[in-house]
Amino acid sequence: MLITLCYLYLWVRWGRRPAALVRTTVQRLRASRCSFTFCGAAARPQDARVCLSHRGRVFCVGESQSIDDLNKWALFLVSPFILETEHVAFVTESIWVQGENLQRPSSSSETIVKWSDCCLPLACRPGEPYRLIAKASVDDFSKLGVAFMEDRLQMANGLVPQKIVSVYLQDSALKELKDQATNEPAQIQWRSPESSVEGEPEPDVMEQVDKADPEVLGAESTQGKGGASGGKSAGEPSELCHLHLSSCHKCLELEKITIESVKFASAENIPDLPYDPRGSLEDVADATCLEREGRRINLVGKAPNILIYVGCDSQEAQDRFQQVWSVLADCVDADSYTLYHLPGQSALRDPWADNCLLLVIASREPIPEDLHQKFMAYLSQGGKVLGLCSPFTFAGFQVTRKDALQDTVQNLVFSKADQSQVKLNVLSSGCVYDEGPGEPLSLGKLQGHLENEERDKLVVQVPFGTHGGEAVLCQVYLELPPSSSIVQTQKDFNLLKSSNSGRYEVLKEILTALGLSCDVKQVPALTPLHLLWATEEIRDPLMQWLGKHVGPEGIIKSSKLSLKFVPSYTSEIEITPTTVPVVTDTDAFSSENFDLEIYRQNLQTRQLGKILLFAEVASTTMNLLDGLMFEMPQEMGLIAIAGRQTQGKGRGKNAWLSPPGCALCTLLVSIPLKSRLGQRIPFVQHLMSLAVVEAVRSVPGYQDINLRVKWPNDIYYSDLMKLGGVLVNSTLMGETFYILIGCGFNVTNSNPTVCINDLITAYNKEHGADLKPLRADCLIARTVTRLERLIDTFQDKGPNGVLPLYYKYWVHR
Repeated sequence: MLITLCYLYLWVRWGRRPAALVRTTVQRLRASRCSFTFCGAAARPQDARVCLSHRGRVFCVGESQSIDDLNKWALFLVSPFILETEHVAFVTESIWVQGENLQRPSSSSETIVKWSDCCLPLACRPGEPYRLIAKASVDDFSKLGVAFMEDRLQMANGLVPQKIVSVYLQDSALKELKDQATNEPAQIQWRSPESSVEGEPEPDVMEQVDKADPEVLGAESTQGKGGASGGKSAGEPSELCHLHLSSCHKCLELEKITIESVKFASAENIPDLPYDPRGSLEDVADATCLEREGRRINLVGKAPNILIYVGCDSQEAQDRFQQVWSVLADCVDADSYTLYHLPGQSALRDPWADNCLLLVIASREPIPEDLHQKFMAYLSQGGKVLGLCSPFTFAGFQVTRKDALQDTVQNLVFSKADQSQVKLNVLSSGCVYDEGPGEPLSLGKLQGHLENEERDKLVVQVPFGTHGGEAVLCQVYLELPPSSSIVQTQKDFNLLKSSNSGRYEVLKEILTALGLSCDVKQVPALTPLHLLWATEEIRDPLMQWLGKHVGPEGIIKSSKLSLKFVPSYTSEIEITPTTVPVVTDTDAFSSENFDLEIYRQNLQTRQLGKILLFAEVASTTMNLLDGLMFEMPQEMGLIAIAGRQTQGKGRGKNAWLSPPGCALCTLLVSIPLKSRLGQRIPFVQHLMSLAVVEAVRSVPGYQDINLRVKWPNDIYYSDLMKLGGVLVNSTLMGETFYILIGCGFNVTNSNPTVCINDLITAYNKEHGADLKPLRADCLIARTVTRLERLIDTFQDKGPNGVLPLYYKYWVHR
């Protein structure tokens, strides 16, 4: 009866704007716990009454929908689940759409409504569809619904909303969930203001729901990132402060903790926090790729991914992946791409296509139909595919087996893009390509056929679609070396070995045609560390400390590496990722990549960054301070700086590319546990990101360089491209947090993404200015200086002391 009255009421007032009708309906019926649903007409819930209909979408009122089990959801917050009386809880169901199908503004004259501007997300549940629980005021909920009806609702990361339905969150489920989170010591969580007790630590950290992404500053390979989420936590008993950017209603994504682990050096050893793959969403989906000059390009500045699909999860498939990975790594520019395994489930579930420059299909098994459709959708959006001895085909091509050719060495004639030819011996898979019935296919210039009477096709280049998509399909084992176990005879080995350079030539020609750079750069050899100091006053105390703490052979050992202190370096001294010599004679120090005097002039700190360990090439700066961080006096602020890294680390298991021109450092910071920042440790990553931006924009004349911070730990050019990031490791010993802050950002390296000096050059052209390029050594020193000041401000005033500056440079605003 109530629903009928509602329907009649709306019918009578049909002349009013839909937003007013929806809002009035929600206000009148919310107390009855009716369910309000916005969806496509075909998806209308059974027995629900349609109140509005527009362009095939409807607004319905039906029976109450409740959620009484939140255990399967990835929580963004705990205590904020307690809804205010004027708020509506609802679930948004969305699907991933990529490339040309990404949602675009409708033709409506009204503006686009962003989902994140109108609600506060509470939890998510990845899958098909992707579900988000959120809360909003009645007005904002109505605004979202009408925008959905009129196709004006926009979500981030390639998500397209399909349904919005209000839900009732059972109090018992919320209480049980809150109690469960409170009783779990190893779980990162929120505390509510009521739980704060004076003198007890308040870990102001949130539930960890992800780690990782192909991303870079290179970039690290990210599997996931987050944003801010709403909520409050207690500071001191007399104040209630926002712990993060929840005071801005527009920051509505999941907070991501990049502090990899919090280890307690006490009788109770709490284990590292586990990696949770549920967050592998934004870093991939956020990287929108477009077509430019016939190639897919990456607009957000993350290192383009080469994804390798090898089929089912078996040892044979893993071996095949290693073979493909190895040969591709030998061919492409390692500073420009990262190579990753693409499991079948991820291929179906995750938005991998947006940041994929090349998909390599090396599965021997038939491709499942649903996965084949995914691959074809990627091709239709301008994607590039390399098939290596796979049954994957399209566009009328057929794979025909010829047993006489299987695993035999054959003569291949390969036609290059410039129409020149390469003749070489190859190992055949035993399959060839035949064109199906119908009109002849339009093929690309790259072709390979056997030097036999049938001229069997073993390599074909096939364009696809209208957006530059294309595939090169091979039935030649280009990924296998002559020493492969498939090669049975010495004769075959000799033939293949003689053509090994031709094999690489063909593979590089194919990769180049598919848009990759094959200018291979050798991984540089590791170099010794140099022990340096920012002020002469600290030299004597440092040397006295070293004299008491180094071993008989001048060695300080840690769990990760050994530092051997020597007056000077000779070529006989071995350098490995786990054994590094440290040269103590500063008079002999010189470097093209680091000027100590420039660093000293720009460092204006009381403590941070005073003692330096510098290497031209290091495996990773995160390990260099491992043996010193707990032993050296805190007033001797330690920092490790490198010109290049060969094994840079990102979040989780991610690789971190570190080409020349990056500012690369790891800084040691100690924070008292019971201080304001000690009880809000996740803020460290935000302060460091802000310090990098401030290091540039606080220079007179450079204040308008459009460098920004992106929640939670990235440095961006505007909201377009990433050029840096932060990684934090924290260890609690006694009453002190020892924090290693790893930071890298592009200063002079224009490739593979963008750098600070690119922004300066563009600014000069646009404004007729004459700003000088900046140096990495200068910016590292300025970053450390700004960080110390931000920490001091936070310790004195709490979050409110730094949030205004953070908002000023915040990309999300």
